[in-house]
Amino acid sequence: MQRTDFGAMACSIARTLDVVGEPWSPLILRDVWVGIRQFEQIQADLGISRKVLTERLHHLVERGVLARRPYDSRPRYEYVLTDKGTELVDVLIVMAGWGDRWLAGEAGPPVLHRHHACGQVSTAELRCAHCGEPMRAGDVDVLPGPGTVSE
Repeated sequence: MQRTDFGAMACSIARTLDVVGEPWSPLILRDVWVGIRQFEQIQADLGISRKVLTERLHHLVERGVLARRPYDSRPRYEYVLTDKGTELVDVLIVMAGWGDRWLAGEAGPPVLHRHHACGQVSTAELRCAHCGEPMRAGDVDVLPGPGTVSE
C-alpha cells in the first residue's frame, strides 16, 4: 500500500503533516523539548519500539526538525531541536492547549506552562502579527497565496 505524499500537496497543513503527522513524531518532539534527548531515554519514556523510534528519529533529522549531536566519546548521540523544530514545538503548545480545554477532564491539564517573560502559568494564544488581536478560525478569510497551484 503506497502512502499519500502529503509533502507534494499545495497545502501548508498537508506539508506540515508530512513532517509531523505520524502520531509518534509530536511525542518525540515533546520529549526532546523537555530535555529527554537520548535514544534510550526517549524509548523508555514513550514505550515505543526501537525500530519505530529509529525510523521516526531518522525522518525528523532528515526533515531538519531535529539534529543529532554526539554526547560521549563513543559514537553515541542525543537529539536536539533545530530552529525549525523549535518553531514546530510552538504548534504543539497550541495543540496541548486544545487538549487541555477539550480532553483533560475533571483532573485538569497534565502539565502547566510557565511563561519566562512574566513568570506566570499561562496558555498560548494565537494573535495577528499585524494588529495583535486574537486570531481564531472565524476571524480569518482564506485567500489564494503565491504558492497556489492553478490547473
